[in-house]
Amino acid sequence: MAYSLSGKSLARLSGVHDDVVLVVERAIQITDVDFAVTEGLRTRSRQKELFDAGATTTMNSRHLTGHAVDLGAWVTGGIRWDWPLYHKIAAAMKQAADDLGVAIEWGGDWESFKDGPHFQLSWQAYPAA
Repeated sequence: MAYSLSGKSLARLSGVHDDVVLVVERAIQITDVDFAVTEGLRTRSRQKELFDAGATTTMNSRHLTGHAVDLGAWVTGGIRWDWPLYHKIAAAMKQAADDLGVAIEWGGDWESFKDGPHFQLSWQAYPAA
């Protein structure tokens, strides 16, 4: 089944680096699990809110520069947080990135604070703006 991004997801890509947008747009075409963009570019105040809530461990997030997105698995009309869904979304994102020659990292691959919804451009290939 082919999926597409909703208007809300497209709006949430506003201000996000073009290469991230390209990867997300390609991934939605090839994914086995539908997804929505839950967050893209973030303000410092939003980052602080998430930091204070324990939802992130950094104030130096790639979201602050538009180099990251969070995706939510969209199942039967709502976001689901089951890890197996995020492995499938990650497979589509990694394949899309490979197809496009874009260096991305998946938060689910991190050793500590695994973050299944999070995808970002590599710090090495895309230094801070």
